[in-house]
Amino acid sequence: MKTLTAAETRKLLPFPDLVETLRSAVRDYQNGQISCPERMVVPTIDRTGTVMSMVACAPDILTTKLLTLYNGNTARDLPTIQGQVTCMDAIDGRFLFSLNGVATTERRTAAISMLGLECFRPASLKTVLLIGTGVQAKAHLEALNALYPGITVYIRGRSAERVIALIESPAYRGLQLRNAEREYFDPDVVITVTSSQSTLYDAPPVSSRLVIGVGAYRPEMIEIGPTIVNGSTCIVDDPIGAPSEAGDIIQARKDWKEVKPLAAYLSGSEKPEGPVFFKSVGCAAWDLAACRLARRTLGL
Repeated sequence: MKTLTAAETRKLLPFPDLVETLRSAVRDYQNGQISCPERMVVPTIDRTGTVMSMVACAPDILTTKLLTLYNGNTARDLPTIQGQVTCMDAIDGRFLFSLNGVATTERRTAAISMLGLECFRPASLKTVLLIGTGVQAKAHLEALNALYPGITVYIRGRSAERVIALIESPAYRGLQLRNAEREYFDPDVVITVTSSQSTLYDAPPVSSRLVIGVGAYRPEMIEIGPTIVNGSTCIVDDPIGAPSEAGDIIQARKDWKEVKPLAAYLSGSEKPEGPVFFKSVGCAAWDLAACRLARRTLGL
């Protein structure tokens, strides 16, 4: 069985192809052609770490993602999150390859944001506000650099040093990067990619601005405030997982009957009315989509 490094995993998952593969997977998931039970989260015996397991099954492949989360690893000079995504053939159960779990999660999460951006972006797309400076911020900058070169991205974060480091990085040369704290701007799109437990953005919603919330994937987490959530058409990537995971929507007490699935808008025939808040929580089906793309490229 092939075991791919983080660099090899990223190379196998270019954003244009990954977005298209996810588009098909979103439809398959909606139609019952991909099954994925709720993720299993198990604390370690001493409560210093967490193990997460996510399984998905489709007619062509089976996938499982296993991650460990240790917040104390910073002091050990080790990554906080480590893991892998294993891909098996659905016909005979052969183990085919494993991708780096962190790199896969980074890229499929950013690609889902890009799919939402494609579906719901305003008529003008010149300016993006990115809130966050961690690994997901970097993945989203790479995705924007690949798919929307030339736009201006304003970056906001708790650490001024990390904001400057992103702005000065040569990795995103196709983008015009700016410090959100240093000048006035009116963003066409707002993307939040943090682990915040307090509201980061809650401006009055307007139909000319798309808001994408990525980071609040647990009920106690929140990035986007109730003004936006309750004043917008709320659309989620995973309508099964979101009611127990989408902290922004849960804390706003939004009626879940009013929350729509991303799959309903992929054809382009249906358009949401008014302001849109697209909430991404992720699920194992998106890891399966990444494995589909990697398998095609590897020729396995």
